[in-house]
Amino acid sequence: MAAAELDRHGGVSPSTGDLVTARLVLHPLTVDEAERLVAGRAAEGDRWAAAYPTAGDISAARRFLAACAAGGAPHPGAYEIRRRGDAYAIGGVDFHGPPDEEGSLTIGYGLVPAAQGKGYASEAVRAVLNSARARGFTRVKGDADHENAASHRVMTAVGMTLTGQDERVKYYEVAWDGIAARQTADPPPPPCR
Repeated sequence: MAAAELDRHGGVSPSTGDLVTARLVLHPLTVDEAERLVAGRAAEGDRWAAAYPTAGDISAARRFLAACAAGGAPHPGAYEIRRRGDAYAIGGVDFHGPPDEEGSLTIGYGLVPAAQGKGYASEAVRAVLNSARARGFTRVKGDADHENAASHRVMTAVGMTLTGQDERVKYYEVAWDGIAARQTADPPPPPCR
C-alpha cells in the first residue's frame, strides 16, 4: 500500500507493522519498549501522554515480555495506541497471549483518562480485530466488570456480542466462520525484538 493510500484509508505500514487508522497509530511493542513501560521510564523520543503508562499498559507489557522470554508460539500482538496528530502514546491494546487450540484470542485495552470518551478505544479495538481476522484467527474474547459501561459500549460497537456474565464480569466475543488461513497480505506484528 502506497504511503498516500495508507495515509488516506488506514491499514498496515509494511515497514513498521503499525496499524494505522483515521486518528491513531497502533504500534507493535518491541522488547525494549515493553521494558521501558514496565520500568516507567521513557527514552528520548518517546512521547507519553500524562498518566501513561497505566497499570493496564504495564500488565500488557509484562505479558508480552513473558511470552517473548518463554519462546514457543509468537505473541499475537501488544500495541501502543498513539494519536496520529501528535504521536503521543495514550494507551494500549493487546492480546493476552497466543491463541488457544481453537484459534481464539483474548483482548485487553485501555486509555489514559484524558483520552477516554473520544471513540479512540473503539477505533483501536476495531483495527486490531480486523488484523486478527485477516491473520486467520477465528475468535476474539473480551470481558469487563459490570460497572465498566464504557468498555461494554466499546465491545458492542466493534461487533462483539455479550455471551455471558457472572457475579462480577460480562463476557463478550466475536467469531468468524470458515477462516482457516491468512486471508490478506497483512503481516503479523514483528516477532519479539
